[in-house]
Amino acid sequence: MAADPHRERSPGRRVWDLPVRLTHWLLLAAVSGSWISAELAGDAFRWHEYCGYTVLVLVTFRLLWGLVGTRYARFASFLRGPRAVLEYLRRLRSPAAYRPSIGHNPLGGWVVLVMLSLLLCQALCGLFANDQVINTGPLYGWVSGAASDALTRLHHRFFHILQGIVGLHITAVTLYFIVRRDNLVWPMLSGRKPASEVPAGEEIQGSRLWLALLLVVLLGAALALTIRLAPQASLSMF
Repeated sequence: MAADPHRERSPGRRVWDLPVRLTHWLLLAAVSGSWISAELAGDAFRWHEYCGYTVLVLVTFRLLWGLVGTRYARFASFLRGPRAVLEYLRRLRSPAAYRPSIGHNPLGGWVVLVMLSLLLCQALCGLFANDQVINTGPLYGWVSGAASDALTRLHHRFFHILQGIVGLHITAVTLYFIVRRDNLVWPMLSGRKPASEVPAGEEIQGSRLWLALLLVVLLGAALALTIRLAPQASLSMF
């Protein structure tokens, strides 16, 4: 019997859970908002703080989710040693040997961890930073002025490094699509990859939303309590 040309195509198999996808795109929005608000004057600093809080909660959640999340969200599924990374690079250069990874590939997995680590360090430094004029991070009162200045410099440096890594990440995703015809964006939107790339029985069965929501609520509450308990901070140049 001939195949029906109008038959609905398979939606693929689930790889990325909803918490991973939401964290990915919300981090993009929060980091972008933080960058834009830092360039503006006046009340924009308040939005810079809110974006920073969002980044801190999301990154901390993603690090925890790398331990207790679904199969392909866990670090154990994609962090590999140097030999695996070199082998992947060798296969990447050969069109015949290249095969799309189900989750993060061995090289991309380390890039993910580096970006998350940098975002965490930058957000933490921002809690103690100041703008040399009037605005301070919510935990400024817990450190000396000299320590705050040092953390402020680190806050800026981490961001410049992140700009470079994010640029490389975008370039790599583009090249994967153009050169290898491997669309890495759509699975991060839909959560699914083609069935030809994900063997039967290897897909995830759910997103464990209850656990993700619990973690986010606890992290948000812990951050809010920490800020509330911080000593009153003020920055005076006179």
